[in-house]
Amino acid sequence: MKHLFSFFTITLFSVLQSQELKDFIIPKRYEKILETKGDLDKDGKDETVIISNTDKIINTISKGLERKLYILKNINGKLKVWQENSNLLFDSKEGFYPESNELELSIKNNCLIIFQSYFSNSRHTVTSKNTYRFQNGDFYLIGALVKFDDTCEFNFSNEINFSTGKVIIDDQYSECDSGYEREVPKNYYKEFIYKIPKLIKMSDYKMGKNEIKIPNSKKSFNF
Repeated sequence: MKHLFSFFTITLFSVLQSQELKDFIIPKRYEKILETKGDLDKDGKDETVIISNTDKIINTISKGLERKLYILKNINGKLKVWQENSNLLFDSKEGFYPESNELELSIKNNCLIIFQSYFSNSRHTVTSKNTYRFQNGDFYLIGALVKFDDTCEFNFSNEINFSTGKVIIDDQYSECDSGYEREVPKNYYKEFIYKIPKLIKMSDYKMGKNEIKIPNSKKSFNF
């Protein structure tokens, strides 16, 4: 009887969820660029995650296209839109050398990881890696890594784990054969605990618009 009740409960949940979620139909002018699969809600079934270029130009100078992320559930053999978001991704032609940009999508330990990298100019690379987890009925940002690297003068890395509150700031400087003399700054490394008032929902997250003040310093960590 217990197993029969569980079966009917799961079946009823699937039916209700199927009615609530819309079918996934990608617009004809959209271009799928990445896809991965994995279990995000620990129900033993894989979700499908897709990133597509849309047909909407959001960078009028470079003609960069908006990118959209879809998290899809497979319900009764049909892909249903569970989440969709266009605020988590750089546009298709972000940065100085868009053909060299990196974009990776993976699912590990039931978490969705989005890795992005682009050249902000001919010498500087910006990298971000954000980790999202499904909990309490929604997706939340639980980890953020931001790196800013020069070809030879410096490598900056800021990272936070929102589950533990641990922040790691690591600024490394080096000699650079650039034809001019300069005083190489001292390396800066700091770990501290930061308790965010509440976790940021994936739907509310805006890249680079969040700031953490570094204690006893004029520095900030923006993610």
